Amino acid sequence: MTIAPLTRQKPRYVVLLFMVGVHLGALLALLPGMFNWGAIALLVFLHWVTGGLGITLGWHRLVSHRSFQVPKWLEYLLVFFGTLSMQGGPLEWVGLHRHHHVHSDQERDHHDSGRGFWWSHMGWMFYDVPAMAETDRYTRDISGDPVYQFFQRHFFWIQVAFGGLLYLLGGWPFVIWGVFVRLVVVYHCTWLVNSATHRFGYRSYDSGDRSTNCWWVALLTYGEGWHNNHHAFQYSARHGLAWWELDLTWATIALLQKLGLATQVKLPSAKA
Repeated sequence: MTIAPLTRQKPRYVVLLFMVGVHLGALLALLPGMFNWGAIALLVFLHWVTGGLGITLGWHRLVSHRSFQVPKWLEYLLVFFGTLSMQGGPLEWVGLHRHHHVHSDQERDHHDSGRGFWWSHMGWMFYDVPAMAETDRYTRDISGDPVYQFFQRHFFWIQVAFGGLLYLLGGWPFVIWGVFVRLVVVYHCTWLVNSATHRFGYRSYDSGDRSTNCWWVALLTYGEGWHNNHHAFQYSARHGLAWWELDLTWATIALLQKLGLATQVKLPSAKA
């Protein structure tokens, strides 16, 4: 299958306008009266809840790779946290991520790092890449679940309702920092896993692609920066395999395991 050049791929104007709007909304944090320490604390907390627990722990290691199991109520809670990240719905996100692992850094990879840093970081989202039409085959284990279907259909309105709740709790500063700034920060931290960790860092394993281990991305993404390790052992719940490779998400999984909430935890055979 040959991927059409950008000039022949249909632009996704709705996505482009949405991203421009969110980034402009984040700039409102610079206005007088929008800064307060409560809003900053909210930003940090929600970065962890939506980016760390939601995307990294929930959508990625739990659902996309099934590297461990949790009770269904906890799975749905983590999927809800991920939905608050506004990275599309969970069915689309999981399908695209599994598609990426099948075709990593190949022509059919929707964020193939060979097409440049900008493309792999966020440029691919502004075009109707062929992978978007192929996600169904990768999500058959979850596509029939009504909870996943609800989050997939209504993730935008869930965010609107969440913004309304934040307004009631702390006014516009909570909305600006807790929604717009938080979305922008979580977006770019997530996207660095697609871009920076296929360009910067070191390689511990021959994973058949350009994936690297990048320490500063790992710090920003609760352990996702050990990307070469992940591509070498993609079903491992632990990504930081060396003692110095800090992996806060693995620490969370280990804690859940001690509490009896995480079972069937998968690790590389050579790295326990």
